[in-house]
Amino acid sequence: MTGQISMATERLASLDVFRGMTIALMILVNNPGSGKYVYAPLRHAKWHGWTPTDLVFPFFLFIVGISLSFSLSRRKTQGAGSFQLYFKIFQRSVILFALGLLLRLIPDFDFSTLRIPGVLQRIAICYILASLIFLKTGTKARILISTSCLVAYWLILKFIPVPGFGAGVLELEGNLCGYIDTQLLSGHLYTPNFDPEGILSTLPALVTTLLGTLAGDWLRFSRSKRFKTTGLCFAGIVLTILGLWLHRFFPINKQLWTSTFVLFTVGAALLVLGLCYVIVDGLGIKKWAYPFLVFGTNAITVYVGSALIAKMLAVVEVSSGSQSIPLKAYIYEMFLKPVAGDFIGSLLFPLLLLTIWFFIMWPLYKKSIFIRI
Repeated sequence: MTGQISMATERLASLDVFRGMTIALMILVNNPGSGKYVYAPLRHAKWHGWTPTDLVFPFFLFIVGISLSFSLSRRKTQGAGSFQLYFKIFQRSVILFALGLLLRLIPDFDFSTLRIPGVLQRIAICYILASLIFLKTGTKARILISTSCLVAYWLILKFIPVPGFGAGVLELEGNLCGYIDTQLLSGHLYTPNFDPEGILSTLPALVTTLLGTLAGDWLRFSRSKRFKTTGLCFAGIVLTILGLWLHRFFPINKQLWTSTFVLFTVGAALLVLGLCYVIVDGLGIKKWAYPFLVFGTNAITVYVGSALIAKMLAVVEVSSGSQSIPLKAYIYEMFLKPVAGDFIGSLLFPLLLLTIWFFIMWPLYKKSIFIRI
């Protein structure tokens, strides 16, 4: 991080709530006490289809798009020149990408098996590309670009053959995304033959971010709060239904980030955002969302910090009988599991992490201090 700390001026509370809900769910699904005991909704779909967990990452990319619509527009209004804008975009992207690599390197710093793709890396790439497109195009052009990318991605996966498998394979073995990744990043992937944040699937992920910029424009320009809410919810319903209907032709698949996955998850994101907007900004009911406001105003800090803590808990070992086990396993086995059982005890672990992070970030929120990248 740059170490830049800023005081808030005017923020869209519902967006902070939505971001906070997303980052909280991300921590919840990434940090079970035991990987063996996880409730089904908190697991990713094995391949085709979706669970609530599969909504987390696309929601975050969608929020990135909304945020850059607000931030870049504000900077332009404040008189920032082209060089300043492009430098800030580039700087932020590089830092995000570097943080993603650093999280993968800790604690061994083994570059020979370093996974190059990742969550923060994809956010960095989508952010820089979406920002440049946003600065150079208007609403109609971004709609055209988004539509073209989704259609092109479907055509690419359907008609470009993979050696030894042919064209149109959408299974784990033989899909074009995995083939490209193994050719260009062999030895640096999530699995030997595939990476869910790989090269080709970043194209539709970019569309998720671009559609977020359109939602940001809508929130900035529309007149009444009722009109804004209606527009968000109507678009959300249309895209959700369209994604589900097209699922029979091009399956909803998070790991391939299929075009239908984009439509469905963006539709769901619009509906959740619309609900947050009417409750938080429209009706002014915020008390229920206080923890999410705390998380949402420093989301990247919470994400990186929680990932570092998870690494530490997995690396530090403590004595348990005649053997040493990771501190995370010790906490689960000795304290949480005996009290709450296998599944609830496993769920309590990330809830404990969220509680700790709430009290870490709460003083910053009270003082309106936001650590920016």
